[in-house]
Amino acid sequence: MIPFRSFIVRSFSTTSNKIANLVKKNKVVVFMKGVPDSPKCGFSNAVVQILRMHNVKYDAHNVLEDEQLRQGIKDFSNWPTIPQVFINGEFVGGCDILLEMHRNGELIAELKKAGITSALLEEDESPEKKTKD
Repeated sequence: MIPFRSFIVRSFSTTSNKIANLVKKNKVVVFMKGVPDSPKCGFSNAVVQILRMHNVKYDAHNVLEDEQLRQGIKDFSNWPTIPQVFINGEFVGGCDILLEMHRNGELIAELKKAGITSALLEEDESPEKKTKD
């Protein structure tokens, strides 16, 4: 029989490895409540809307379906709340941080570092915009 303490350590290690692989596998990863088509909290919805404005394709994981994932992501990032956003393997933050980055233009720069061109940047450079200026 496996001692309970060993089981917890093994379980955390397995969850942590799973999360590390998910975060490395895709350029943008969101751990959220619900799914992009049906967010289950306002903060998750805000993150979905921000990424939608930038036309970012991302990998989403519903923490409500898996309690180990829900706690595991908090332990992995050392961040207490959901949603959590990772770009290029790095933890960016939650809704409030992503919203601030969106407002001040840092999100466009962060996406660019990951090789992603924001749709908002493309709009700024569109021929229609240039002829109107």
